[in-house]
Amino acid sequence: MSEDNTDIIDNQDEPQESITRVTGMYKDWFLDYASYVILERAVPAIEDGFKPVQRRIMHSMKDLDDGRYNKVANIVGHTMQYHPHGDASIADAMVQIGQKDLLIDTQGNWGNILTGDSAAASRYIEARISKFGLDVVYNPKITQWQASYDGRRKEPINLPVMFPLLLAQGGEGIAVGLSTKILPHNFIELIEASIKHLKGKRFTIVPDFPTAGIADVSNYNDGLRGGKVRVRAKISQLDKNTLVITEIPFGTNTSSLIDSILKANDKGKIKIKKIEDNTAADVEILVHLPSGISPDKTIDALYAFTNCETSISPLGCVIEDNKPLFIGVSEMLRRSTDNTVQLLKSELEIKLGEFEEQWHFASLERIFIENRIYHDIEEEETWEGVIQAIDKGLKPHVKHLKREITVDDITRLTEIRIKRISKFDIDKAQQKIDALEDQIAEVKHHLANLIDYAISYFQRLKKDYGDGRERKTEIRTFEDVDATKVVIRNTKLYVNRAEGFIGTSLRRDEYVCDCSDIDDIIVFTQEGKMMVTKVDSKTFVGKDIIHVAVFKKKDKRTIYNLIYRDGSKGPTYVKRFAVTSMTRDKEYDLTNGSKSSKLWYFSANPNGEAEVITVHLRQVGSIKKLKWDLDFADVLIKGRASKGNLVTKYSVKKIELKEKGVSTLKPRKIWFDDTVQRLNVDERGELIGEFRGEDRLLIITQSGVVKTILPELSTHFDDDMIVLEKWIPKKPISVIYYNGEKDMYYVKRFLIENEGKEESFISDHPDSQLEIVSTDWKPMAEIEFKKERGKDRKDNEEINLEEFIAIKGINALGNQLTKEKINQVNLLEPLPYEAPEEIPAVEIEVIDETVEPSDAKSVSDEKSEDNPKKDSQDDEGQITLF
Repeated sequence: MSEDNTDIIDNQDEPQESITRVTGMYKDWFLDYASYVILERAVPAIEDGFKPVQRRIMHSMKDLDDGRYNKVANIVGHTMQYHPHGDASIADAMVQIGQKDLLIDTQGNWGNILTGDSAAASRYIEARISKFGLDVVYNPKITQWQASYDGRRKEPINLPVMFPLLLAQGGEGIAVGLSTKILPHNFIELIEASIKHLKGKRFTIVPDFPTAGIADVSNYNDGLRGGKVRVRAKISQLDKNTLVITEIPFGTNTSSLIDSILKANDKGKIKIKKIEDNTAADVEILVHLPSGISPDKTIDALYAFTNCETSISPLGCVIEDNKPLFIGVSEMLRRSTDNTVQLLKSELEIKLGEFEEQWHFASLERIFIENRIYHDIEEEETWEGVIQAIDKGLKPHVKHLKREITVDDITRLTEIRIKRISKFDIDKAQQKIDALEDQIAEVKHHLANLIDYAISYFQRLKKDYGDGRERKTEIRTFEDVDATKVVIRNTKLYVNRAEGFIGTSLRRDEYVCDCSDIDDIIVFTQEGKMMVTKVDSKTFVGKDIIHVAVFKKKDKRTIYNLIYRDGSKGPTYVKRFAVTSMTRDKEYDLTNGSKSSKLWYFSANPNGEAEVITVHLRQVGSIKKLKWDLDFADVLIKGRASKGNLVTKYSVKKIELKEKGVSTLKPRKIWFDDTVQRLNVDERGELIGEFRGEDRLLIITQSGVVKTILPELSTHFDDDMIVLEKWIPKKPISVIYYNGEKDMYYVKRFLIENEGKEESFISDHPDSQLEIVSTDWKPMAEIEFKKERGKDRKDNEEINLEEFIAIKGINALGNQLTKEKINQVNLLEPLPYEAPEEIPAVEIEVIDETVEPSDAKSVSDEKSEDNPKKDSQDDEGQITLF
């Protein structure tokens, strides 16, 4: 027999056996397994928002519900009658439902989503269905049932959930070949969105996380595949050396967050002294910083290198008609709301049928007793005779009934007791019938106005259960953090100028500066070549290096001044340029490209400084002018590929620095983008002003704190900030505040004397509060007085604050505003005042910037022809002479 045959016979007496190849088994069994995992485990149904295990837990809790708490172990055991899996999976699923604080009223240690602590064993914790769960999840009369896995009991196919529960709780699962990740949304916002949908209005819903935090949902994409939500911890500055984290991103806990911070510290990305975790009911993680470390930059570094910022990719996948369906959260809400309307309709129709049945029997009962029809059955000896006698007695009186009389109706009449007949009250019976008619009319009205009824239903849910369910997560647009600007410089950069090597491992060579392992380095060589490369242990960039520094992307203020010879005997050119973009590891030629070109002069200027240099020519032929000055301020700043301006066509002997430069750049304009609460130079938001080297920002908060800071783009601002503007030192600040200790309103005007220091200008009494603050030169205020009993209200009074009080110290109490009772104080338009003009930028000498001492050698006034190459650096930047 051939080996390829699929049938084999062990011996002639035994029957044939069929062999199924593994490929066939894999195809059928794997598909069955995948379908089972998708439909019965991982993905929730769109109808009620439950996975099978969750639905069975809720059904079991209803079976056991008597208003008291049940042990979770008992509920888990009861659920195993419906769920063919182990108790551990059921207990875990129940804890997850309980931690969402919506359907289950918990008692005991159910774990902590903030710290990541797990729940106590199921035998120690208890649960019962919450009032909200009883209200929106259950209604046996409109529930469709199916047999449980062993056929012994009935379980719901879907629970009649009349609320967008899946969106409120969120859902996550991994199946075979697909997954789902539906983010949680705000309870109140979902109800409001459902009402808008019922009214035919547009709506938008965005996630709201139980761990709070700050979220950027600009790329949410309605929860569909490809969307992304960025979530950040809420970090604020406690003092100059301490940061406090009070809210954490969704999907993290305090333990994992602290671990990520410690890991970033170990890698040198950030620098911290220690971390304290004081989390209890609320998150409180204290991050202590070493002295000299910027809190603002550390906050950005925490977002860049730790789990203080995470990215969540939603994926809306649900089960509909036993098939996976990929839809967005808006469509989920529409379908859930429409399903709720249909469930309410079914509920009303059942209620209407019940009321009509009650009305029908109450009417029959009244006819039966009032007309003494029960006497007609006294002579009857058979059951059929009794039925016929009652039917005959009822016929003259049933014209107003809404349906025909059945045998069951007559049977119920025969079951009325004699005691009830003897005590029958016609008036009470009629009142009952009238009440039922009113209820029937009300239900019919609701059915006729079903949408209005559904809107009222959602409004009742909001009123009854909305308290304490306000939004926790703050929605804000994030500005991307440039990791290279906030990373701690955790390594040292060295250079071997002659051989052309740079790197962090060249410790025997010249030290350049501190840098980080993610920095880019810009290098210039004597041949006029430039390259930008990543920091590495050792990299060859080209021999005769004249300048090396950390490269800042999109830096338009660093200007390079350069003089070069074109070829071996060509003319000399001068050029000024900035390097804002490049291709990493590509060599750029800054000369005209001729062979043997050479740099005569080079300087790097962080603020666009333009120095004056002296050009010396060699005595060749009949040249008359051998020496003259060149001012770089006369040279336009162009692109790095420009040829430059001609300096001379004759041979250059040497070039000397005559006068160090001043900035040729305009003051830097700075804007504040209220959307992301950050400063920028990209013209986004409101223009604050033009800033020079030492200009500062003035910040005033509602809590009565004032400070001035340098306008760094990495600065973070407090939520209660009410004033942000360019600080003018001689411009007074005018304040009206309520002093809680003295129970009076005071006025004060002051100047800031301690720049860079945070100071409070109102009393520290808990009832003290700031009413108005003005930074105008001549502010005006209006007092609105309270009306005294029996008197006319006093007319409003205007006050010139400049005349009311002289400028005093920041800690002065001030002058009492008035003795009258004040309703409120309003700030009016200030009086006209011509502010002193600022000196134009060209008339101001730029203050020297501090530069790393390793960037270059010092300038020497003694330059000899025998030693033509000198490296020099002034405070404005690096200068190299040849």
